[in-house]
Amino acid sequence: MDVLYFAWVRERIGQPKERIESNPATVMDLVNQLRAREPRYEAAFADLGALRVAVDQELSDFDAPLKNAREVAFFPPMTGG
Repeated sequence: MDVLYFAWVRERIGQPKERIESNPATVMDLVNQLRAREPRYEAAFADLGALRVAVDQELSDFDAPLKNAREVAFFPPMTGG
């Protein structure tokens, strides 16, 4: 699956997109796999309350299943103006 990073998440991780070959069951499982990689991922996912996630372009929760998901995107909350 493709994992996309936006705004400060992208800046902390250092890339806008990557392909993950594992099969995590939920978004939280994916986050935990990414956190375990190296400190830059741990920093990006340190405060999940400051993050939103979309699975296949639909806003989701961190407990959302990833079975058959093609894309997961992480981004900060959006504000209106």
